Amino acid sequence: MDSINRLLGPDVGALLRDRRYDQLRSALMELEPADVADLIAGLEDEQSAVTFRLLPRDLAADVFSYFDAEQQEDLIARVGTERLAVLINEMDPDDRTQLLEEVPAEVANRLMALLTPAERSITQTILNYPEESVGRLMTPDYVRVRRNQTIAQAMGHIRRYGRDAETINVIYVVDEHGRLIDDLKIRQFLLADPEGTVESLMDESFVALQVDDDREEAVRQIERYDRVALPVLDRRGVLVGIVTADDVADVAEEEATEDIQKMGGMEALDAPYLESGFASMVRKRAGWLSVLFVGQMLTATAMGLFEGAIERAVVLALFLPLIISSGGNAGSQATSLVIRAMAVGEVELRDWWAVLSRELAAGLSLGILLGGIGLLRVILWPGRVEAYGEHYVLLGLTLAVSTLGVVTFGTFAGSMLPFVLRRVGLDPAAASAPFVATLVDVTGVVIYFTAAAMLLRGTIL
Repeated sequence: MDSINRLLGPDVGALLRDRRYDQLRSALMELEPADVADLIAGLEDEQSAVTFRLLPRDLAADVFSYFDAEQQEDLIARVGTERLAVLINEMDPDDRTQLLEEVPAEVANRLMALLTPAERSITQTILNYPEESVGRLMTPDYVRVRRNQTIAQAMGHIRRYGRDAETINVIYVVDEHGRLIDDLKIRQFLLADPEGTVESLMDESFVALQVDDDREEAVRQIERYDRVALPVLDRRGVLVGIVTADDVADVAEEEATEDIQKMGGMEALDAPYLESGFASMVRKRAGWLSVLFVGQMLTATAMGLFEGAIERAVVLALFLPLIISSGGNAGSQATSLVIRAMAVGEVELRDWWAVLSRELAAGLSLGILLGGIGLLRVILWPGRVEAYGEHYVLLGLTLAVSTLGVVTFGTFAGSMLPFVLRRVGLDPAAASAPFVATLVDVTGVVIYFTAAAMLLRGTIL
């Protein structure tokens, strides 16, 4: 806020109090829309509404798209109907669609009623696509040309219609039925002979999204091909819109946040942390915590099966937390690596065997390392006989073998569970680190006491 005030010169509040609206309006027009949004968000309610009304219609639409849902809804309530009608019609179709998805139904109906017939038709078309699809993300504002046009004719068309396009970095070539046949960079037009044809620039090679693709596919494709925009086609190959990198960046942030929250062992929040309702946040955390709590009861049950062994050799209980935590940590590492690799497209379902082979080798190596550390810890401990008894070497071997088994199983479970979830159509991020750790805890108890029963029979057991 202070940095923006320095750019504006006088304090915004002072300009408003002195009614120097022309000066404030001119200063705001020199700023980036995102900075104007930050400035208005930091003002008191009445000041924010007055400042927003000062913005030219084009700038107001851009600034409005940078507000969060709560700020947008507040301004909708404060801005007059006439101004609101101009604002909602000037917004980019994709930003307008996102707004209508987030505001309450009665507010969305009010906004839809303010749209012109043409804008209402565009918005309704986008809203008819599935919620998480590319169709909901796209904008119909792009420039298209025909292959038989000359470069001069195409440039005239770009100058005429490019003003309203989301981007003109890429120009799309369509046939007489509207089917996409190529995409060309604007620099190709700028450097070409004006008398040449669009067809002379074409290689009929392009990358496109399908309108019903999941929006995560847009993130992967734009990142993979390093594009500022990608065309969106319907099932007939007709160009119906484009998805731009700025929209994809928002999706990538949302998806990453959702995955991180799920990996933490909870449902994804529907709003930013400080804006989420307390009851909603508790409910989304309680579900998984309850499941994990029940899972940990199985650990207690498993320990009950070995109650006799614990009574005869209490020293075994000393190393139980070490054993099961090592397996849980190893499993959490594996599941985090695999889920992230899936999210960025590095790993597909068909790669399960390669991942399994790699993780089993890693689990064995890590198990040997940690088991060796545990063995040395027991046999080199200064008061080993007093602390662990005369069979401390066998106890150390039990610790080493158990750690090897638990860490190997942990990496196996942690790496394969995301594949299982994706195979049955669930989100791999649901294979949260706490869930994997709980699963490994139960098996860790069984592996540890089974190894102890085999190696310590006839000694302390």
